[in-house]
This record gives sequence, C-alpha cells and structure tokens, in this order.
Amino acid sequence: MGTDNDAPQAPRLPARRASGRDDHTGHDRPAKVAAPSSGPSFITLPPLALYVHLPWCLRKCPYCDFNSHEARGEVPEDAYVAALLRDLELALPKVWGRRVVSVFLGGGTPSLFSAAAIDRLLAGIRARLPLVPGAEVTLEANPGTFERQKFADYFAAGVNRLSLGIQSFDAAKLRALGRVHDGDEARRAAEAALMIFGNVNLDLMYALPEQTVDEALGDLAVALSFSPPHLSCYHLTLEPNTLFFKAPPPLPDEDTSADIEGAVQATLSRAGYSHYETSAYARPGYPCQHNLNYWQFGDYLGIGAGAHSKLSYADRIERELRWKQPKQYLAKLAADDPLQEAHAVTRDEIGFEFMLNALRLTAGVPAAGFGERTGYSLALVARPLRMAIDKGLLEADPLVLKPTPLGRRFLNDLLELFLPASPARRRPAPTRIHLDATGTGR
Repeated sequence: MGTDNDAPQAPRLPARRASGRDDHTGHDRPAKVAAPSSGPSFITLPPLALYVHLPWCLRKCPYCDFNSHEARGEVPEDAYVAALLRDLELALPKVWGRRVVSVFLGGGTPSLFSAAAIDRLLAGIRARLPLVPGAEVTLEANPGTFERQKFADYFAAGVNRLSLGIQSFDAAKLRALGRVHDGDEARRAAEAALMIFGNVNLDLMYALPEQTVDEALGDLAVALSFSPPHLSCYHLTLEPNTLFFKAPPPLPDEDTSADIEGAVQATLSRAGYSHYETSAYARPGYPCQHNLNYWQFGDYLGIGAGAHSKLSYADRIERELRWKQPKQYLAKLAADDPLQEAHAVTRDEIGFEFMLNALRLTAGVPAAGFGERTGYSLALVARPLRMAIDKGLLEADPLVLKPTPLGRRFLNDLLELFLPASPARRRPAPTRIHLDATGTGR
C-alpha cells in the first residue's frame, strides 16, 4: 500500500510503523509580502515536491493502517487519472511559478496501473508543472504485480526510481504477513528492477511473527545480494484499525526485536550503507530525495484520494487533506471539490512539526534551516532546545540540530519536548519509535 500512505499526515507521535516507504534542489520564487507579527514570514519558499496517491491494492495486508483499498474488479484507471489531473489543475494557483523537485507515485499499489496510464499521468503532470532537470520520479511496486515489460514501460514513461515492497524473501513469513507474492517473485522483481531502473529501493520488514535474528539476517543477506542502492528496513508494529491489532500474531519479544534491529544496523553499516534516516539506508549518492524533502520540512502538494499537502505562502503554512474514499474522491472531483479539510499551522504547532521531521535524520539539519523552512526565529523553541541538550538528547552544537545517539534511541522523549504547552495538545507516546514519512503496502 503510502506513506503513506499518503504523504506525511498532520504530525503526530506514532508508534513504530509496520511498514513504510522508503520514500533538493531548485529555486522558488521569492515571497517578500509583509506577514502579521504572529505568523511566519518567508523570504524564499521551501522546495516543492508532488505526491500522487493511487489507493487500490490487490489485498489489504493485516498490518496495514494506510489509505489503501482492495481492488474489486477493474481499477477505474482512466477516470482516476483524469481526476488526478483535474485535482492538480485546481491546485495550480497555490503553487504557480514553483518548480517541482521530485514526484512520488504511492499507494496502495501503483503498479496495478498500466504503463499507459502512468505515461498519461506523468505527461499530464509535466504539462502542468515544471520539474527541475533530473527530478526524481519514484513509483511503488508490489512483486505480485511484476512483469518485466511493464517495468520497462514504466521507465520509458519517465519513472526513474522504483520502490519495491519486498518485506521478506521467506515464504512462511510472507504468508504470515498476508503478502500476495512469494520469495521467488520477490527475487525476480528485484533483479529486473535493478537491471531496468538502477535506482531502486527494496523495502524489508523485521521483527516479523516468530522471527529469529538469523532469519532476519537471512532476509537481509538476500537483499544485499542484489546490491540495491537503497534499503528501507522497518520494524513490524501492531497499528490500531488493523487485523493484526485485533488478533495479534506471535511476535518476537522486546529483547529479540532489539537484537534484530542492532544486527540489521551493524550489517548494513559493514556493507557500506549510510543509516541516514530512522529506517532508511543508502549507498553514497542514493538517498531518497523525495523523502529528504519531507524530513527537511520542505513543501509537498498531495493529489489523490486521502492525500495530504503542506504548502507555504508568504505569511502562513497550510495543510490540506483530500477526500479519502476513492469513490467519494472521484465524485467530489467531478464537482471540482477535492478538499475535505484545510487549515493553517499555528505558531504553537510549528516547532513540533519541524522537529518531528528534521530529527529523523541521523545527521540532523542546519540550525538556520528552522527559520528558512518555518518562517520563525529559532528563538521560538529556545526552551525545549535547552531542555533537550540538558537531557543529552540533542547535540550542543549551535550550528546543527542533531539528535545524540541517546536521542535517536528515545526519539519520542526528544520530540515530546517540542509539543505545544497546552495539555489538550499533548498525546501519550511510547519511548521508542520508528517514524515513517509515508508508509507502504505495495
């Protein structure tokens, strides 16, 4: 299935996510309109990415809590592509003059769509929005939908990065996860993806039902045998509103899960992968540019059923949510009414929102990036910054906002320091998390 699903939703402190998408350059028009003293003020708008949600999948996985819907019969791809392009047209006044640094086609299972439909979609996007030269264009794919010619046609349509939802190469583990593919299909899809695209992410999950350390490392060894430029490794988590939450499978205990996590990290480090984000590992030159834009608090326009947007203007930051159910989304687009919700991010919320994204990154972000991406002075969060440093969760570097190893391990504790002061805004959270920008079920 999208990140999320979808693109990042209105920020929260989640438990470790079951799965996720692995998933900038460019210059935006200056924005020098005077802003109210209580609101942000931007000189240059953040980079802009485009997220496109394709919500249908072959089967809803029992761990998946994202906006995905089992395809019953034919997917209405022609009507849906037309709705997506109309959605984009209606949003153009909000992003006029801005260039797009990356495009991410997430779901659901985008590879359910024909190559011809993806070609029409990408051609329509390029006709309406300017992309920076060499912009990263990612499509999520499920090995259960693998066809070599289809992958080649996606590449010909302009997809230059594939994110493949492997999750495991072990047949028994795949059955336990409710996946529609087997280990052989996963191997064939990975081999073809790397031959055709080169720039490929393989998604793996660990701490699976009854999984041992050796089994998890066996999955990782198979993945590494393909030498992918990018790997996303996620800890299976029981999320509310999923079948696994209602009927939990036998999962490894906390000590075994921690041993698996440590072994995965050590193995990937020895193999030359940089652990650049909570659940993302890349060879030099291959971090996911689209997700980096999320984590660096860039802007993103989300189109499609249930897609989220974060858009900056001269004097405010707004979040949007599209209608979630595919049939409802199609009906609303027929009436030129794509938005279910829209609201401005408040001054009290902005510090937490920025840190929720930026502190995912192992290397952190420049301290100056806070003002550049939020429109506020770093002084707005001076008190929680001092508390985080005093607790040993944040590096005491005035030039970089970077979690310490302790802060990465107890990321929720670090992030909670930046929550708004109002008790009504506070939410309980576990002490250890794996944040996921978008999510996947592919």
